[in-house]
Amino acid sequence: QVQPVESGGGLVQAGGSLRLSCAASGSIFSIAVMGWYRQAPGKQRELVAGISRGGRPTYAESVKGRFTISRDNAKNTVYLQMNSLKPEDTAVYYCNAYVTYDNDYWGQGTQVTVSS
Repeated sequence: QVQPVESGGGLVQAGGSLRLSCAASGSIFSIAVMGWYRQAPGKQRELVAGISRGGRPTYAESVKGRFTISRDNAKNTVYLQMNSLKPEDTAVYYCNAYVTYDNDYWGQGTQVTVSS
């Protein structure tokens, strides 16, 4: 079992920045990939960024150059630094801890709202 807990969401103006954090507890040694997803109203949940155990990041095209994912293994925490935010980034952001196929864990989500 893994328990991801997000924090750091909020309201920001377009062009601003936010940093999300996801602290994982439980069987953290089993986590292969930590990722951030988001879901806007009326839309499907989509991958924003992921980072492997070895530290290799991946990004959705829509956030490349603006968002940075990183991890602090000592704190079992993954961060998502979001810069140059746009109104279309508004969504609930979820942290995901992926162990194996069909075995992953979700946080409760944190709201990010970008005003124009």
